[in-house]
Amino acid sequence: MISVIDLRGEALPEGAALRTLLPRADFDVAAALDKVRPICEDVHHRGDAALVEYAQKFDGVQLDQVKVPAEALEKALAELDPEVRAALEESIRRARIVHRAQRRSTETTQVVPGGTVTERWVPVDRVGLYAPGGRAVYPSSVIMDVVPAQEAEVPSIALASPAQKEFGGLPHPTILAACALLGVDEVYAAGGATAVAMFAYGTESCPPAPMVMGPGNIWVAAAKRYFTGVIGIDSEAGPTEIAVLADDTADPVHVASDLISQAEHDPLAASVLVTTSEALAAGVQKELAAQVAVSKHREERIEPALQGKQSAIVLVDTVEDGLAVVNAYGAEHLEIQTADAAAVAERVTNAGAIFVGPYAPVSLGDYCAGSNHVLPTGGCACHSSGLSVQSFLRGIHIVDYSQGALADVAHHVVTLAEAEDLPAHGAAIKARFGWKVPGK
Repeated sequence: MISVIDLRGEALPEGAALRTLLPRADFDVAAALDKVRPICEDVHHRGDAALVEYAQKFDGVQLDQVKVPAEALEKALAELDPEVRAALEESIRRARIVHRAQRRSTETTQVVPGGTVTERWVPVDRVGLYAPGGRAVYPSSVIMDVVPAQEAEVPSIALASPAQKEFGGLPHPTILAACALLGVDEVYAAGGATAVAMFAYGTESCPPAPMVMGPGNIWVAAAKRYFTGVIGIDSEAGPTEIAVLADDTADPVHVASDLISQAEHDPLAASVLVTTSEALAAGVQKELAAQVAVSKHREERIEPALQGKQSAIVLVDTVEDGLAVVNAYGAEHLEIQTADAAAVAERVTNAGAIFVGPYAPVSLGDYCAGSNHVLPTGGCACHSSGLSVQSFLRGIHIVDYSQGALADVAHHVVTLAEAEDLPAHGAAIKARFGWKVPGK
């Protein structure tokens, strides 16, 4: 069902050498880039007409318009199952609690008497958000996209999700209902690279956005790469990942179910168990076979994911070695199911999000923990963070010095300017105090 990598018996290599021993999906964004480039440029030149054409080509729908009418949002919310609505509302409530606490305040620091630097946090003017709609529908991603943007006080928020043939060319009604619950009324039926290009360039229906955020497939990732430097992005998100660091205190039923929960997303999803216990590994193998056999998406997603090169059980000698492995792997989602799990979690340095103990599964974080589930994948957790309020803010420094405060440091500025062979920098200081300026 799932391969085994045995790293016991010898000292583990470090850094890149260890990473090469660990499972990872093939996710060739560079190859996809060649295919999305002409699509993006077509949207640039033909606008809405190109979006309509690609909806027909990729989604099999004939759109009358790309922007979703207000009445469709209202209808979707009115017809939403009451239990689903209650669950979405609770997810929104918890996400707001966590993300509201992330909002930064303006801070002024007095460097010297008469000299201050203030850091003011300013939201982007507009953001385009993406909610996937391929193999599954993700109203939870609408929440994870929108709530931090709203808590950052972004004044203009738009969202795109693929057109769905079974819903008359509109995005999935649960996506629309989630938008309505959140008060997002600018929604577009656009998917993949076309949605990113729509936001990046703007069209007749959709004003351009300087930032595009949200998870998506390889075509979304490739389009984000294409527009890097033109717009701000969160990350080039790849297939979802779960890693579980566990010892002999873990329950194989829990571990197997958690591995399957992420394998359910996609055939390229990665499910990795790192454990010190051969007995646990055997128990998980047995549970995987039993649980997968009765799983809904067994053949098209779960089995290919678990049997793929990106998934494995990794055997290690000690929890210390396990920490080295998970820090080298840098999982999107990392569960710690060991003795003294909280203390072990404190020693993790590379993970998108960490789930501590047997009662904090990744599924909780996907929906109702209050944390954000838009997280770095493909090992990018070693240098990147998940989506947060900070993702939508820019820190602007405001420098305010009096004449006396500048006079006190003027000679240092001039000295450094001359050391860098930038005499005009120094001259700009001298001009304020009647010092000799070149040419006068």
